[in-house]
Amino acid sequence: MPNLYIIAGCNGAGKTTASYTVLPEMLNCKEFVNADSIAAGLSPFNPESVAFEAGRIMLRRIKHCLSEKVDFAFETTLATRSYVSLIKTAKKAGYEVTLLYFWLKSPEFAKQRVAERVEAGGHSIPADIIERRYYRGISNLMNLYNPVCDNWLVIDTMKIIPNDVMSGPDNTKKDLTEKVMQGMRKAMRKLVETSAVNNKELVVGDKNGNPQKVPAKDLLKTLR
Repeated sequence: MPNLYIIAGCNGAGKTTASYTVLPEMLNCKEFVNADSIAAGLSPFNPESVAFEAGRIMLRRIKHCLSEKVDFAFETTLATRSYVSLIKTAKKAGYEVTLLYFWLKSPEFAKQRVAERVEAGGHSIPADIIERRYYRGISNLMNLYNPVCDNWLVIDTMKIIPNDVMSGPDNTKKDLTEKVMQGMRKAMRKLVETSAVNNKELVVGDKNGNPQKVPAKDLLKTLR
C-alpha cells in the first residue's frame, strides 16, 4: 500500500527542517512536494512573487505521484480546506494517509520562529498571516483533517527534544510514532549542531512554554 504523508503545522514549527530527516531516513519516503522550495527555485530572491505558480506546480506533481502510486509527502499549514478532497482521492486510490502536525503553543511563538528564519536568510511572512494560519490550521486539524486521515500524530516542537502530544485514531501505530520521533530527534540535533558552529541562537520554549532565544552552543550541551 502506498503512503501519503502530510507534513503540517503553523509557520515556524519546523516542518521543512524535520522533513529532510524524517521522510527519507525514517519513513523511506523520497518524494517531498514543497511549494516553498519550488518557489525558491523559480525566483530565489523573491519567492513570494511566484507563490501561485509554485502552488500549481505542486498540485501537478501531487497528481503525478498519485497516478504512479508512489510514496510521497507534501507540506501545508492546514489553513485551507482544499486538501480534504485530495486525501479522499488518495484513499480511494489505495493510499494510507498519515498526518504529522507540528505544534507550537501560540502565534507569538510562530512569529519569533519566522523572525529567526528571516535572520538566517529565509523568507518572511506578515504577522497577521502567521496568526490567521495558526488558528485556522488548528481548527481544520481537529474538525476536518484528523477525521479523514488513517493516522495522525501531533508533535510539540517548542523544545530541542520534541514530544509527541497525541495520536490517533486508536494509538495502535506505535512503530510509526517511534520512527517519526526518532527522526525528529535526529533532525533537531542536526539543526543545533549546525547552528552552534555558526554561533547562532535558536528560539525554544522555556519551562512555561514561552519563546526565548538561547545560544545553540548551550542547547548542544543538553543533548550530550
